[in-house]
Amino acid sequence: MSTIKDLEKLYIAPTYARFDVAFVRGEGATLFDDGGRAYTDMGSGIAVNVLGYGNEAWEQAVCEQAGKLAHVSNLYYTQPQGELAEILCKRSGLKKAFFGNSGAEANECAIKAARKYYSDKHGENAKPVIITLLESFHGRTIATLAATGQDYFHHHFGPFPEGFVHVPPNDLGALQEALEKYPVCAVMIEVVQGEGGVEPLDAEYIRAARELTEKQDALLIVDEVQTGNGRLGTLFGYQRFGILPDIVSTAKGLAGGLPMGACLLGDKVEQTLSAGTHASTFGGNPVCAAAAVAVLNQLTDELLSDVKKKGEYIKAELGACPSVRRISGYGLMLGIETTKDARALVQTLLNKGVVTLTAKKKLRLLPPLTIPWEQLKQAVAVIKGEL
Repeated sequence: MSTIKDLEKLYIAPTYARFDVAFVRGEGATLFDDGGRAYTDMGSGIAVNVLGYGNEAWEQAVCEQAGKLAHVSNLYYTQPQGELAEILCKRSGLKKAFFGNSGAEANECAIKAARKYYSDKHGENAKPVIITLLESFHGRTIATLAATGQDYFHHHFGPFPEGFVHVPPNDLGALQEALEKYPVCAVMIEVVQGEGGVEPLDAEYIRAARELTEKQDALLIVDEVQTGNGRLGTLFGYQRFGILPDIVSTAKGLAGGLPMGACLLGDKVEQTLSAGTHASTFGGNPVCAAAAVAVLNQLTDELLSDVKKKGEYIKAELGACPSVRRISGYGLMLGIETTKDARALVQTLLNKGVVTLTAKKKLRLLPPLTIPWEQLKQAVAVIKGEL
């Protein structure tokens, strides 16, 4: 551990406030540190390791593809990419997929597609805006930071690109006013604002946003970077609300631990991006695509139903704890508002062998979707003991 920390201090940019532990391997929903101690993972690498660690089908898919073809330029065809695109389009209800490496890249693609959709209709000199919500988070590139509705992330990095307007979440009047005031090409939302404190949008607001954008011929973009890939108990979060967006971005859990992002394009925009208008060298990498296919094939209706049940169990067990004010979120994306200091609570739980996260001032839980019930109950009991 001391050697790892020395290397960190000498050679890695100090952009992370790390906890004092080094993980070296994982098994199921369990992580092991360099001393061999076991921890129950209730964070899954911030919603990434949806199948946990050592998933046999995932490992087989990755190893077989790595042995065949690790990378080839997107100037050529590959089978895993086409297979993944078919699964995503059929299960999402959208028409085309663009692959990148991260959630920020997926959102960059969504932004570019929305702007080009408007430009194709109104000319290249048009200057449309994208409406996003206060407390939203859409990435750390300069454009996705501009889209993000939290000042905390903006310090030191201006000037930002123009073309984004932020309105309060769940305020239909403010949304409608902005739609009428500006030349809007898209409204961009998260159905649960993860980095905004695991705060769900009201169902009525989500459905109204869909209706208002359709009425104005603006696009609805749903950022599913954290909420997608089964996290809320449906493959995508928007599917809980009976709507179909025009564009969906996703990443994190998509490839189960490998870097993969996707931007899914619906009817209105399926032909908007043509050859040369957008690209990504590593996007749709064969190994990552094969991993994502293995993930999606295991996100069955049965597993998704189990995710919902596990979420309800956690809420029921922790909701009555003395320090808990409320629990927000769906499925296995939960934020626990407590009278206790969240980061201190994360450290206490880490000391007791349970890995958790924070979201603003809340304790955040994002366990692997496949966490065994008995292990989940044991971890919840530990958390309960500290609340």
